[in-house]
Amino acid sequence: MAQRLGAPFCRRGRAPKLAAGDPLSPPAVLTALILILAGLALLAVVAVPLARFAWAGLVVHGFCLFAAAVLAGVGLAVLLAGALPVQALPLGVPALVAVDALSAWFLLLLGLAAACSALFGLAHPLAAPRLLAAYPLFLAGMALALVAADGFTLLLGFEAMSLASWVLVAADHAQAENRHAARRYLAFALLGGVCLVPAVGLLGGVAGDLSFAAIRVAPPQGWVAAAVLALVVVGAGAKAGLVPLHNWLPLAHAAAPSHVSALMSGAMTKVAVYVLARLLLDLSGPAQPLWWGVPLLVLGAASAVLGALRANLEEDGKTLLACSTIENIGLICLGLGLAACFRAADLGVLAGLAAGAALLHALNHAMFKSLLFLGMGEVAHGAASRRLDRLGGLIHAMPWTAGAVLVGAAAAASLPPLSGFASEWLLLQALLAAWRVGDLAFQVLGVAVVAAAALAAALAAAAMVRLFGLVFLGRPRTPRAAGAVDGPMPARLALLLPAALTILFGLLPGTLLGLAEGAVQVLVPHGMVERSGLAMVRVGDGGARYWPLALTLLLAVVGGAIWWLVRRRAPAGVARGPAWDGGFMAPPQHLPFGDPVTQPSAAGFGQPLRRMLGGSLLAAHESVEMARPGDPGAARVTSGFTDPSEARLLAPLARLRDALAARAEQLRDLPLTATLMLPFGTLVALLALAAWLEAG
Repeated sequence: MAQRLGAPFCRRGRAPKLAAGDPLSPPAVLTALILILAGLALLAVVAVPLARFAWAGLVVHGFCLFAAAVLAGVGLAVLLAGALPVQALPLGVPALVAVDALSAWFLLLLGLAAACSALFGLAHPLAAPRLLAAYPLFLAGMALALVAADGFTLLLGFEAMSLASWVLVAADHAQAENRHAARRYLAFALLGGVCLVPAVGLLGGVAGDLSFAAIRVAPPQGWVAAAVLALVVVGAGAKAGLVPLHNWLPLAHAAAPSHVSALMSGAMTKVAVYVLARLLLDLSGPAQPLWWGVPLLVLGAASAVLGALRANLEEDGKTLLACSTIENIGLICLGLGLAACFRAADLGVLAGLAAGAALLHALNHAMFKSLLFLGMGEVAHGAASRRLDRLGGLIHAMPWTAGAVLVGAAAAASLPPLSGFASEWLLLQALLAAWRVGDLAFQVLGVAVVAAAALAAALAAAAMVRLFGLVFLGRPRTPRAAGAVDGPMPARLALLLPAALTILFGLLPGTLLGLAEGAVQVLVPHGMVERSGLAMVRVGDGGARYWPLALTLLLAVVGGAIWWLVRRRAPAGVARGPAWDGGFMAPPQHLPFGDPVTQPSAAGFGQPLRRMLGGSLLAAHESVEMARPGDPGAARVTSGFTDPSEARLLAPLARLRDALAARAEQLRDLPLTATLMLPFGTLVALLALAAWLEAG
């Protein structure tokens, strides 16, 4: 019998019915949360003097592991029991914290991703003092942004997160490309802050108070609402990696240490998604028009396609995974935008379905992308390279890593019954119902977005096949790859934990949807998601069903039958021989199984997609340099691409920066009276603006 989840687990401001002395009572849970935040901040301060000891890295990562477990526990407790009330922080300034169902969902996500990252850090700890201080501050900033109950605290946590992550991105600043990545990341982080500060100011100005409770009572309207929408999409979208503000993400994720990259991709980008959801769907009120969610729809679809296509062309493993993050962030934002549009069209069930799919995919992506980044970190430690053309054959040298990464790659490719399939299937069901909105222009947009999402899913699957095949299959391309070994036990546990959760979340999407129902109600107050126990998920009006456990059993039976049939019909014994290389040359005597050079390269693997789609979307180019007649030298093929944001966004901004700098340089020649008039005129203009806003 289908169970309709119309009532949320917890509503805003409703406290759980627990005794005051209970260890899970709201005061106890909130006290534990505040103590963990204070402990992380204190650890960031004392980490610098502790860094001179060899065990400092283990202490920092060990406490962060404990803090991550507490954050995940608080999130789960609130999702099961109820919201935590608002409480002021003793900071000397108005700073409020509270945990509702939406905060709790992202706290659970953050805690799980941070636990995997800290486990990996125990095997490969950070050593530099600045990094040991920045790592707990990074975790504390993300947690503070999630539990903030007013605009000031939200911005404080968001900026602390940005500053600490910038320090971590610049970890290996001796490399020129890493310094470039850190500078670009800092520029986009500053852009996010510059946009979010006035957005929060506009929200608080309408309400006369920066607290979330006051803003909900007086949501923005008219041009203020439009300005808030634009500022939040740019500010939080830049931190999330939405196209066209994504250019920093592949550079920063590749430059940061592997477990930091996992935390940035798995959790930091989700904090930005949380800010988008909180400011645009919760605090801006449910009465916004249909076009309110269109920017997220369009930018999400563009991010999904561009990120997935770039993942098929990149030749560095971590950069490839960063581009895959752009794709998945696009899908999550697409779901949030669709929820806003359905809510405006008074389609509560479909709005709840879209919001539930977005939240579920955020959690699932946090797990399988953390797994993939940590797996690539193990590959970099074991084989001393992240370049796809310098790896290969690691499934034999690093079987634990290969097995875990295979689970993550299959989930990222949306293969059932893993977690990536469940959430993307729910999102597709919501997209296919876009025709239910009566507006013709929106229906046309819905068709285009469905096509983009389907293309992105196919490209993502191709990228994961390319990644796993080039890294783990075939033959080792370098001696170091041939001698690679799996990492120590903490690193293996850091891979096994997200791999197990990826499998579990894929088998129990109905349970997770039920757990997320309170968070869905925060975003879509009248939205519902239908489910039927553990065995089946039913969405929308019940027209589509997904049976994860039955599908798993069916796949196991079919796979077992194929294995049995092959073994039965195969001749006795297994013979190993040289790999066939197309008949070009016999393998050298010292390479009995063929020359690794004859294997497909990373560029060759991506050549079909580069030729079909890369030319129009990424300005891809390819050229062949043939040897002169009579020259026995080999021909050379060169290829590459240029992200459109480089030429269409960053280059014009660089020219504008240079022009403004030149104009500012001319101010040095002004006389004293003119120099004094500049701040006076600025003050008068600001007072006039404040008076106009107050009058409005």
